[in-house]
Amino acid sequence: MSSKHNKQSNTGNIMKVISISNHKGGVGKTTSVVNIGAGLNKLNKRVLLIDMDPQANLSQSMGVIEQDYNIYGALRKKYPLKPISVVKNLDIIPSTLDLSGAEIELSSEPGREYILTDLLEPLKSKYDYIIIDCPPSLGLLTINSLTAADEVYIPMQAQYLALQGLTKLIEIIERLRQRINKRLRIGGIIVTQYDKRKVLNRDIEETITNHFPDIVFKTVIRDNIALAEAPSTGQDIFRYNMDSNGAKDYLNLCKEILSRSN
Repeated sequence: MSSKHNKQSNTGNIMKVISISNHKGGVGKTTSVVNIGAGLNKLNKRVLLIDMDPQANLSQSMGVIEQDYNIYGALRKKYPLKPISVVKNLDIIPSTLDLSGAEIELSSEPGREYILTDLLEPLKSKYDYIIIDCPPSLGLLTINSLTAADEVYIPMQAQYLALQGLTKLIEIIERLRQRINKRLRIGGIIVTQYDKRKVLNRDIEETITNHFPDIVFKTVIRDNIALAEAPSTGQDIFRYNMDSNGAKDYLNLCKEILSRSN
């Protein structure tokens, strides 16, 4: 039932499925999905974004709302995944509020953890990266996302409570890796909303880096007003304000992602 690991895309590159997950809200999860996807696209990668969150913040951030074909209908097996083009070589599978009922509706499905994995299989040859925005919970939708993924990226604020939540999330990912998806690994921790002037931010960032030296990305995402403004225009940070710190940070992060992949 599960997919083969790291298939080649039709561009000749090894393709990856990445879930971006944190059960704590407000950590910059959707912002990271949008701008990692757009940044990799700027670096000439073919990217598909998947909105697995019933709040549909990713879809709204990309200006794609109220679509006839969405992730909910595909999970309910009404139709296959139908990507919608945002810009050239950057597509999205949008979400809908109806997805909030999917946890209950799919709970009795046989092989329910693998529904998204099977849906993605026909699309893998068309993309270099498939990036999934997980809901801020650890229910069936997140389990589907992690089961389909090769790697999980964890965005987190440089705050004390975020550090506590990180330990729990890593435990859950490890349990899921042992039981359902043996290829899943933590691809990176992304420190977001960072302000180097704040002693707490610096201390927590140092603590995370010391605890997970091989996992934490060197690029931190600075606290930046343009990142907060861009979603209201339905644009990623590069189309909204290419000169902002947010654009510079996410582009550097994407270059680091590619260097790790190579």
